[in-house]
Formats: sequence, structure tokens, C-alpha cells
Amino acid sequence: MSRLTLSAPVLDAPDPHALADFYRRLLGWTVVQDEPDWVKLRPPGGGTGLSFQREPLYKAPTWPAAEGAQLQMVHLDFEVDDLEAALKHAEAVGAVLADFQPEDDVRVCLDPVGRPFCLFLPEPEVPVE
Repeated sequence: MSRLTLSAPVLDAPDPHALADFYRRLLGWTVVQDEPDWVKLRPPGGGTGLSFQREPLYKAPTWPAAEGAQLQMVHLDFEVDDLEAALKHAEAVGAVLADFQPEDDVRVCLDPVGRPFCLFLPEPEVPVE
């Protein structure tokens, strides 16, 4: 089998540059590709990045899910060491705290195009048998 490496999840947005700028400020990552309909970010030191492509018909998902509404197809999870500090930072760069919060140790936020993402505290590691 040929080697497969995940380069980057791709998020659709009506304005990929604006959404990429939000995640650049949220994560402190660098723009490594910038085209009219496409932007790619990478973390310092390399690794899997995050890309954004123009989708003029983008429709924000409903959180939590509701019958007949646009469903969420994917969301991003970010492990943090200080939940409240991470939430304040996310809000300062343009995130909105979602009205519905399912757990005490997770904060569901909405990015500027209404896509949910989660900030969460690390779980204690449990050995896999």
C-alpha cells in the first residue's frame, strides 16, 4: 500500500480568507498557501494543517442538531490546559460561546461562520488492553 498522510481537513466557508484568519489567530499557526479560493494553515514545526475553501452555498449547521435543519458534518476538538483562559482567547478572536453546553469540562463555541468547535480539558489516560 502507498503511504497516506493526512495533510489537512478542509473547511468550507463563504470567505475562506476571513475564516482562515480567525483560526490563524485562534491557533497561532502560519499561512502556508494563499490563493483566491483557498487558504492553508500549518502549525509551527509542521504537521497536519487546516485548509479553507470557498463555498458560496455554505450553510451553517444547527447546534444542537434539529430535525430538518442543516446538520453538522464535522467539528474540530481542541485540547486545552485551561478551559476558561482558552474560552476567553477564543471569544477575543471572534468565537461565540454556543447556547447549548453538553458537559462541564467542554465548551462548545461557534466560529465566525457558525461551525461548532470544542475546547476541552484532557482526559486521564487509560491503558488500552
